[in-house]
Amino acid sequence: MQSGMVLVWIGALLIIAGVVLAAGQVLWKGRLSDAHRTGPAAANATLEPQGRVRAFHPKHHWPSIILVALGLVLMLAEAAV
Repeated sequence: MQSGMVLVWIGALLIIAGVVLAAGQVLWKGRLSDAHRTGPAAANATLEPQGRVRAFHPKHHWPSIILVALGLVLMLAEAAV
């Protein structure tokens, strides 16, 4: 295999790892909604969270953003050569 293809495969794996890490961090935080409400609010119950969702803030996902960015840089570096 050519060395260029190795960089493309490493870049693709880094991108996949970054996406899986970001999804895993959101899922490990716990429930995103409270579907088991009772009382008058139950009639208007939605699956949307009550307040702002901090699980989706980029500050919490910087390792996954770095992995995806590094993967993109490797793939673009090979494409530019």
